[in-house]
Amino acid sequence: MRTSPGITMVIDGGLPTAAFTDLVTSHGDYIDLVKFGWGTALVTRDLDRKAGVLREAAIGFYFGGTLFEHQLWTGRLDEYLQLVRRTGATHIEVSNGTIPLDQRAKAEHVRRMSQYRPVLSEVGYKDADRSARLTPAQWVDAMGEDLDAGAMMVVTEARESGLSGIARPDGHLRRDVLDAVIDNLPTAQVMFEAPTKTLQVELITALGPDVNLGNVASSDVLGAETLRRGLRGDTLLHVATIPSSPSSGA
Repeated sequence: MRTSPGITMVIDGGLPTAAFTDLVTSHGDYIDLVKFGWGTALVTRDLDRKAGVLREAAIGFYFGGTLFEHQLWTGRLDEYLQLVRRTGATHIEVSNGTIPLDQRAKAEHVRRMSQYRPVLSEVGYKDADRSARLTPAQWVDAMGEDLDAGAMMVVTEARESGLSGIARPDGHLRRDVLDAVIDNLPTAQVMFEAPTKTLQVELITALGPDVNLGNVASSDVLGAETLRRGLRGDTLLHVATIPSSPSSGA
């Protein structure tokens, strides 16, 4: 069973239903949230069955921010909310990673969507160059504005590749952004997208095993959990503690 209170969000990029069911049955104890990535919800034939599997396991789920952006951009936001209600999605993700939606307007959507479900608001852009131009102060300001607008949690973009957003093109964290977040925001309300082992190790090393990790691949659920527990050499010395020697009574 989970020993760390840190959230692990797993991304479903289109697993077959049987494999998805096996994932939840085998590793559901280590999964707190599932995100149906991008717009896969609209082309997943067994979406309702998958949602039922998650409800039975008491695992929350939501749809990727790109689907929110698509439905907003095409004037189908009411249809999006109908999908949320019909499937019983527990959260809504709001983002502006692709469409031309400025930060202030995004925060207004965070406020509106918070009337329907708890909101996770993503900060950062899909385009690596756009994200690279965001200064640490701009990251912090956007995240703070979204929290003030009612987001239960803010998410740092890293894409499923782990090569954009808060990640550099070489796959390592932007430490300037991470340090600014640590210094200015409650990290318990921040989920860091970490689809790669490199990012998971760097985040656990910097913030400890309770860090919230997002976009964990379905094949990496146990791997991420062992990193949290110090059961891999990458984090053993940072996480595992040596028990105190018993008192001699002298």
